[in-house]
Amino acid sequence: MKLSKANIIKLTESLDKNFFKIINLNIFGNEIIFDISTSNPTLQYKKSIEGSIKNLLNENIQSDFELKINFKIEKDEPISNEIKGKPIKGIKNIIAIASGKGGVGKSTVTSNIAISLSKMGFNVGILDADIYGPSIPIMFDITEARPLSVTIDGKNKMKPVENYGVKILSIGFFTKPDQAVIWRGPMASKALNQMIFDADWGDLDFLLVDLPPGTGDIHLSILQALPVTGSVIVSTPQNIALADARKGIAMFKQKSINVPVLGLVENMAYFTPFELPDNKYYIFGKNGAKNLSHDMKVQFLGEVPILQSIREASDFGHPASLQEDSKISLTFKDITKNLVSELVKRNNDLPPSEILKITTMAGCSAVSKK
Repeated sequence: MKLSKANIIKLTESLDKNFFKIINLNIFGNEIIFDISTSNPTLQYKKSIEGSIKNLLNENIQSDFELKINFKIEKDEPISNEIKGKPIKGIKNIIAIASGKGGVGKSTVTSNIAISLSKMGFNVGILDADIYGPSIPIMFDITEARPLSVTIDGKNKMKPVENYGVKILSIGFFTKPDQAVIWRGPMASKALNQMIFDADWGDLDFLLVDLPPGTGDIHLSILQALPVTGSVIVSTPQNIALADARKGIAMFKQKSINVPVLGLVENMAYFTPFELPDNKYYIFGKNGAKNLSHDMKVQFLGEVPILQSIREASDFGHPASLQEDSKISLTFKDITKNLVSELVKRNNDLPPSEILKITTMAGCSAVSKK
């Protein structure tokens, strides 16, 4: 075979180029010059490429030649979903729970997921970031509680209030029940930063952040301040709520934010009267959030029916998931397992995550700590 650019290009097509790329080829007289890019910078690997090319040419080119290879080392591209924010020592996973529209039961879902996680053996905290309408203290029967001051490494820190095995901080601890919080965005963000960074959270497997409805200053402040692991969107099935939920998903998927959406929860999915236990009445529409999750390519974590016991449990400060083996407790347990499963998938794709594993036993997922 004659020494020509076309012949050499044809010859190199037979090479295994999974780990390198020929970006240029020039021939000057009997000198053959390759420009090759590779992500492997080791001398051994460069020598192996050079040897493979040289052997190939020696076997097929019928004239003397001089081989020269210029290597360009490619740098690994940064992972697009790299989590943002300043890590908090001791907190392993931070989950933002959001809704586009108010009144869809986001705080109810947050409180019951927290209880389910705690019952599974995880250390759990809730940051009530709904500055203008904090409801977590009511749901945990701690409206009269106040965080204590503790000294950690010579600094004064807030100790979260704890009930039912869940650590909680909320602006509701610092305001009176009939006092409205009338703050501009910067003031609200400053209060949030104090609850985040001036608190002694200790070791947590999960910190759930109960966000206010919408997509505004508070959301951006949280996403800038914390390395949010993933997000959960809560919606009812009706079109008005779904339109806002769609915007919530889009916010987390924005290139500048890029926080993985772990899934969608449909609250108030249907109503079953006590007298007609086999009947389901889809008051707000049927499968709205499930269909939205399919359209937006996010996981559907589960549905929560309309039950009087859920409302009563929240009002009395005793989350419904505390009721052992009740229908609603099992419902939130399944939703929580689905959430953790999605978190494991997310942590397998992004660095670093170490705390969770799911094992499958007899067709059922078992959630545990490493």
